[in-house]
Amino acid sequence: MDDRRAHWNAAYRNRRPDEVSWFDAGASESFGRVTALLRPGDPVIDVGGGASDLAGRLVQGGWGPVSVLDISETALAEARARLGPAAAEIDWIAADVTRWTPARTWALWHDRAVFHFLTAPEDRAAYAAALATALRPGGHAVISSFAANGPDRCSGLPVVRYAPDDLAATLASLAPGLLVPVSASRHLHRTPGGAGQRFQTSVFRRPI
Repeated sequence: MDDRRAHWNAAYRNRRPDEVSWFDAGASESFGRVTALLRPGDPVIDVGGGASDLAGRLVQGGWGPVSVLDISETALAEARARLGPAAAEIDWIAADVTRWTPARTWALWHDRAVFHFLTAPEDRAAYAAALATALRPGGHAVISSFAANGPDRCSGLPVVRYAPDDLAATLASLAPGLLVPVSASRHLHRTPGGAGQRFQTSVFRRPI
């Protein structure tokens, strides 16, 4: 875990948030999907949120309560500094999702490109266990990953690419009955350098 934390802290120390390949100005690829599933007062957690604009946009729009979990303290510090006083409205959690025990539940779990970094079976199982503890019955999980025809590495690390059916089957094997697939879509993310990265985003619902 220390190596993983060191890797992501270095990634944010060595580049500005708007220089990393996963930068998405205004969290445009996530904000609409998330708010379409929320009701006023629903708690939402952005897993691997790092220095993303999503939490700030949610708070500014009156959504939440909002939590952000990330392994990189550097990324979270950058997000807090950018938001200024509004950062106090967000619960910032510095933790590795595969070593984390949620202390509460949320109505929506948002993960833009954390799960696809989990190449070890035990890490995927730990992620699913955290999700099972964190997501309340009737809640939604929005999980994005590189698509089956997307890149096979990111930030110098290998990833597991998923078609929507593959992601649904993987999660079902890790946590049977936890999630019901609702929808899936594909999109092309443009990095700050102009490269195209093919993603898939799957929406799941936890049965009541």
